[in-house]
Amino acid sequence: MILQSLAGLPAFLVYFCTAIVAVVAYLFVYTRVTAHNEFDLIRANEPAAAIALGLSLLGFVLPLVSAIAHSANVWDCLIWAAIALIVQIIVYYLVRIPVPKLSARIAAGELAAAIWLGLSSLAAGAINAACMIY
Repeated sequence: MILQSLAGLPAFLVYFCTAIVAVVAYLFVYTRVTAHNEFDLIRANEPAAAIALGLSLLGFVLPLVSAIAHSANVWDCLIWAAIALIVQIIVYYLVRIPVPKLSARIAAGELAAAIWLGLSSLAAGAINAACMIY
């Protein structure tokens, strides 16, 4: 019985490791694209940066979860993860349109700007995840 339960362990490990790699890649790319340095701001105890980055990460992870659940294989999953990353970058640029100097405002600790970016990222991620039906 235990061996039957563990039969899926190799697939679990492959997808789990793939997800970790995708998340690290997302954080690397996303933090290079934004005009503010999220990790420096977070290390400086700036909640606005943590809110914006954390919610954008959730906006990326939602479609990643959908890709893991619905993909035909790991490569398929990685393609959809790349699409989710691209969507999040597009959202970052789109939400800057109605809120000029968005990154400067987040770096200055303005929570409204951070919440706007973060929740927009989360909303786009939820829509992105729902659209990943194969």
